[in-house]
Amino acid sequence: MAKETRFTVESVKAEGATIANIMTDVKTGVQYLLAVYPNVGSGVTIMVDEDGKPLLNK
Repeated sequence: MAKETRFTVESVKAEGATIANIMTDVKTGVQYLLAVYPNVGSGVTIMVDEDGKPLLNK
């Protein structure tokens, strides 16, 4: 039985970050931002709309 891919990943440009990806949960549609900064670290955060609700990929 093959495993389903849970996330899709899209590379985007972000000022200052070496790597910036938007990861989308294919089951829920919720989007996350991953930013990697050289010699500093990295972070992942949920993306939200103007009301603070999770941003969904439609």
